[in-house]
Amino acid sequence: MQKTAPIGIFDSGIGGLTVAHAIKNELPNEQLIYFGDTAHLPYGDKSTATIQAYAVKIADFFLQQKCKVIVIACNSASAAANELLKEYVASRAKIINVIEPMVNYIATTQTNKTVGVIGTKQTINSGIYPQSILAQNTHVKVKALATPLLVPMIEEGFLHNRIAHDVIDKYLGNTALQGIDSLVLGCTHYPLIKDELAGYYNHPIQVLDSSIITATFLKQFLAANNLLATAEQPAHHRFFVSDLTDSFKHSAKLFFGEPVVLEMHRLWE
Repeated sequence: MQKTAPIGIFDSGIGGLTVAHAIKNELPNEQLIYFGDTAHLPYGDKSTATIQAYAVKIADFFLQQKCKVIVIACNSASAAANELLKEYVASRAKIINVIEPMVNYIATTQTNKTVGVIGTKQTINSGIYPQSILAQNTHVKVKALATPLLVPMIEEGFLHNRIAHDVIDKYLGNTALQGIDSLVLGCTHYPLIKDELAGYYNHPIQVLDSSIITATFLKQFLAANNLLATAEQPAHHRFFVSDLTDSFKHSAKLFFGEPVVLEMHRLWE
C-alpha cells in the first residue's frame, strides 16, 4: 500500500459525510473517496446478512480504487460487517470503523461514569457498545436507546424547529437514559443536531461525536502503520452514490459542510 493511495469511506447514505468532513479537516493531505449506498438506505432496519452483502460489494469498489484504508462510516454497518470485511479484505487494505475509536475513548476517559448511547435499532439491538465498552472497562455504566425517528427527521430537514425539539425531548426524556454523564452519538447523522441534543439538558453534559473521534483515531492509525500521506498534494476527493436524487444533492452539502459533486455507481452493475 502506498502512502498516497486514497482513503475509502462508506455509509448507507450521506450521513457518513460528517465523518468524511472530519477526516478532511484532520488529514488535509489525504485523498478521500466516499460511497453512499443510497439505493439501499437505511441500513438501520436491515438484517445483518443483508448489510454484510452490501458492505462486501462496496469493499470491492474501494479495492478497485486502490484504497489503503476503508472506513466504515456507519454504526449499523460497523456493528454488522466489521469482522467480515477484515477477513474479506485481508492484507489488501486496512479496515477502520466508527465504533472502535469511540469505545476506546470511552473506556479510557469515562471511568466511574454513566454513558448514554443513542442510535438506530440495528446498532442498539446489536449490543455492541455496552459489550465492547465493558470488555475494556467494567467501571463504566452504559445505557442505550434506539432513536429511529432522528435519521428521517434530519434527512427531511427538520433540524432546528419545534418538531425536532419535540422528538429529541421524547427520546432523551426516556427513563432508559436517566442519570447519564455523557451522550454518545451512535449514528453519523446525529452531529447535525448535536447542539439541539446538548441543549435538552439543563446541566453540562459531554456529547461525544464519533466523526471527530474517528478522524483523530485514523490519523494515529495511519502514522502508526506508516501510511500517512506526508507530502502536500492537491485535494481531489470523489463522492459516489448508488442512487442519485435531487434531495441527496442538497443533503450532501449539508452533511459535508461544503458543495460536493456526486457521481453515480451502482453496486450490482
